[in-house]
Amino acid sequence: MSTGMNGVTLAKTDRYVTFKGIDGDGNAQLVVAMLRRYIDDPAFANPFWDKFKEKLAMAAPEANNGRLLDELFLVHSYINNIRELFEEHDDQEALDLLHQVELESC
Repeated sequence: MSTGMNGVTLAKTDRYVTFKGIDGDGNAQLVVAMLRRYIDDPAFANPFWDKFKEKLAMAAPEANNGRLLDELFLVHSYINNIRELFEEHDDQEALDLLHQVELESC
C-alpha cells in the first residue's frame, strides 16, 4: 500500500504488469456518476458538458455503430476538464477517485 495525493491509500499494483485487482471500468463509472451530479444540473449547464453528455450517451456499442466508447475512455480523454469541475465544486471525494483512476487506468 502507498499513500497517494490527498492522503488516499492506494494498493500497490503495477498497472504495466497487470490490471488484475483494478476495476478501471467500475471506477470510471463511479467518476461519471459523481460528475453527473454537476453536469446534469441545469444551473451548471454549458455547451462543453452538453457535448460530453452526448458522448456518454454513445457509450453503448449499439448506439455507436458497434464502436465501444466507454466511460473509462471518456474519463481518460477529458480528465483535466473533469478535475477542474470537481475542483470548482471542492469535491474532494470525487477528486480522490479521479486521481485513483488516473494512476491505475489512464
